[in-house]
Amino acid sequence: MDPLLVGLLAAVAVIAVTALAPRTGVSAPLILVVLGVGISALPAVPAVEVAPEVILAGVLPPLLYSAAVSLPTMDFRRDLATIGGLSVALVVVTSVLLGFLFSAILPELGLAGGIALGAIVSPTDAVATSIVKKLGAPPRVVTVLEGEGLLNDASALVLLRSAVAATAAAVSFGEVLADFAWAVAGAVICGGIAGMLALRVRRLVGSATLSTAISFVVPFAAYLPAERVQASGLVAVVTAGLVTGYGSARFLGPQDRVFEYSNWRTVELLLEGGVFLLMGLELSKMIENVRAEHGSLWLGVGVAALAATGVLVVRAAYVAPLLGSLARRARRAQATRGVLASVQERIETRLADAEPDGVVTLGPRASEDTTADGGGSRGTGGPLVLPGAGRPGGARREVPVARMRRLQTGLVRRVADIDYLSAKPLGPREGGLLVWAGMRGVVTVAAAQSLPERFPHRSFVVLVAFGVAAGTLLVQGGTLPWVVRRLGLSGQGGASREEVMALRRVVESTARVLLDDAALVRADGTPYDPDVVLRVRADVVRGQAADDVDVQESAARIKQYRQLRLQVIEAQRTALLEARSSGAYDSHQLERTLSALDAEQIMVEMKKGGR
Repeated sequence: MDPLLVGLLAAVAVIAVTALAPRTGVSAPLILVVLGVGISALPAVPAVEVAPEVILAGVLPPLLYSAAVSLPTMDFRRDLATIGGLSVALVVVTSVLLGFLFSAILPELGLAGGIALGAIVSPTDAVATSIVKKLGAPPRVVTVLEGEGLLNDASALVLLRSAVAATAAAVSFGEVLADFAWAVAGAVICGGIAGMLALRVRRLVGSATLSTAISFVVPFAAYLPAERVQASGLVAVVTAGLVTGYGSARFLGPQDRVFEYSNWRTVELLLEGGVFLLMGLELSKMIENVRAEHGSLWLGVGVAALAATGVLVVRAAYVAPLLGSLARRARRAQATRGVLASVQERIETRLADAEPDGVVTLGPRASEDTTADGGGSRGTGGPLVLPGAGRPGGARREVPVARMRRLQTGLVRRVADIDYLSAKPLGPREGGLLVWAGMRGVVTVAAAQSLPERFPHRSFVVLVAFGVAAGTLLVQGGTLPWVVRRLGLSGQGGASREEVMALRRVVESTARVLLDDAALVRADGTPYDPDVVLRVRADVVRGQAADDVDVQESAARIKQYRQLRLQVIEAQRTALLEARSSGAYDSHQLERTLSALDAEQIMVEMKKGGR
């Protein structure tokens, strides 16, 4: 069959299923897997087999990059220890325990081969976790699942590579550890460099279209060098995505970010849907290979069911003590919050009147020293005494104000982290969702297909991997909506009203300080016209008032407002199109007016609020 026709039909299937899935109440990836299995069973459809390199090097990099860019880096940092444990320790434990199980069931595999199969089925899939994200699950659970799915591929693939090598020769623990350390360190270096260079280049090009085109190159610019130096290409891609997501607001303009978001959502939709459809389509080829090698499928089905149950049991056994550890750590952190907040407030008080190039004197509290120079702590750049710092009679030392401000920023961040972890704990309900949402996906199938032909029982191992991936997707993914509702965790994806108002105060105060600054001048040093300042102030106040109303309004009223505004805009657009047909107006001015109307519609559609 013509490859172009196959690609066209696959794209149409993905688009149609994605559009119709919400009406069925079933997630689109699950429908696509079932659709692929059904199509592969048709006698007229030839067996489909795609080289694993196409998935690992061609499809996964853009998908992981897109997911990493949208991952909240601040929340990722806060749960990095948890994500790291799930991505490394859990993968290793699962691989080894299942390795013993597989080698006992199939002695021909050997322990190394069993661990290889365990490594294949151990990593959760970042693409599969998109199902959880769309269910309105708690944001912290989603962040942990996404972070785990993005990073555990490295540990699984390194362990797989070592286990495969061990089937032919001896491999020491030190070699595996060194291989993993370099796989991560080299990937972080390659991905960080690629992400930062791309941001700087995109800032220079000055075109949203070119900027988006460059972003399409970044995943492969991170992946290929990392693989070249024997590091993890997938971790490099994730690193580049995290760097891009964190720095985009600083380096890129609004149009760049809007263009990138819309274009990458399209790419993500097609690739994500395509890999799930492909999983189903490859089933017939796997069945043919297993029948030719073993003659029966039932052993493979049984081992796959046992493996899927095993990874679930091991995951539950790991998550249970993890929740207890997180609760204890949160209690210890909460106990120190008062001290940290007190120190932060004292530093803030002492720095309030300090000169930017001044110093703070750390040491014993001595009021006579603070006034000996005629008020050196009153903004003259003289020494400042931090109350309670040091011990009575101890040595004193001067610290630059800039350094103390960095210390203050660190304390503010630490207090905010404690508040976040206390306000959004991972309790038993969240732990249950973490366990059940650990689905396997396309990475498991691609990793199994990457095994060398000489690997013992290769076709059988590939079928088991497919059974685990498809089984967890269909069983766990299919019941996730019910599980989320049963646990009472649905609809928790939005920010609280207090958080929204707090951010509004930050925005309002910043605008007020800037517009009230007597030294406010243009880029060339000339002052702004007072009427211009008044107009901007009026626009800012009007926009803030509208946002405040949105926060206070009910969700139903906000929905009505949006519908009416869009109806008005559509009527205006229709009038402009009729005016364009008449030929009575300047075409360039008409296009500018239409563009302004488009921008207004985008603003209305993106505006969120309600309670």
